[in-house]
Amino acid sequence: MSKRIVIALGGNALGNTAAQQLELVSLTAKPIVDLIAAGNEVIIAHGNGPQVGMINLGLSTAAEAGAIKSDMPFPECGAMSQGYIGYHLQNAIGNELTARGLRKDVATVVTQVLVDENDPAFQHPTKPIGSFYDKVAADRIMAQRGCTMVEDAGRGWRQVVPSPKPVDVIEKNTVRALVDSGTVVITVGGGGIPVVRRNGRLVGTPAVIDKDFASAKLAELLNADMLIILTAVEKVAINFGKHDQQWLSDLTPELARQYIAEGQFAPGSMLPKVQAALSFAESAPGRVALITLLEKAKDGIEGKTGTRVHL
Repeated sequence: MSKRIVIALGGNALGNTAAQQLELVSLTAKPIVDLIAAGNEVIIAHGNGPQVGMINLGLSTAAEAGAIKSDMPFPECGAMSQGYIGYHLQNAIGNELTARGLRKDVATVVTQVLVDENDPAFQHPTKPIGSFYDKVAADRIMAQRGCTMVEDAGRGWRQVVPSPKPVDVIEKNTVRALVDSGTVVITVGGGGIPVVRRNGRLVGTPAVIDKDFASAKLAELLNADMLIILTAVEKVAINFGKHDQQWLSDLTPELARQYIAEGQFAPGSMLPKVQAALSFAESAPGRVALITLLEKAKDGIEGKTGTRVHL
């Protein structure tokens, strides 16, 4: 039976350069087209942490060198990342569909996502973006740009920005119309361009919305049957990396909250994925979130693997 599925791809899985990304998406397209070929309506979301950081850094460096007149605002950097990641994905998916004799349009929608200006995340930047630096370089960048940088798990210093929760997807009706017409849609790239509402107007704000939360909100708004959150492991585990590690095939909301309270899931890694999956699963009866590897998505839909979060 066909399903409406939102797939959340990680930005780190798309490579560190445009050339590498273009090569990797041709591999990413194959399991996605497997799901389309099986008759499912597929909507693709993706992260952009490395990509938006590179865009921001490149334009900031150009501004420092006098090659351009000023830094590019962060919302515009997010829009740029949506455009070029979306182009690569729609190109690869379109080519894979054509190779299989499947006639379907593929389109990227540059997407604004509404956030609350009073979200406490704006007072506590936590979302890492861009490259890693040593302490000396990090201090220099913070002094020059007035940004916040923190040490990231022993890998170096990295810029962090606010990560507010998504409230609404502004272009949801456009996305819904495209999906209803049979188009494969790539949207809420990088979690969407964060906007706040001021005096009836939408205004971009410097932040990064977690792509898993944005994907969960989009799946809810589109009345999707399933949200697939892709990660680097086949299943979610408790006691991860320890002698008593246990892989989980099913998670109820009650059990998920228990494990979250126990600190079983790492912040900035598995925790937001479980929280986003939980949010979607509880949004309406019958909705299922699946956390697994991309190449295992088809098996996961059939209940053969992955971690399923459901009522």
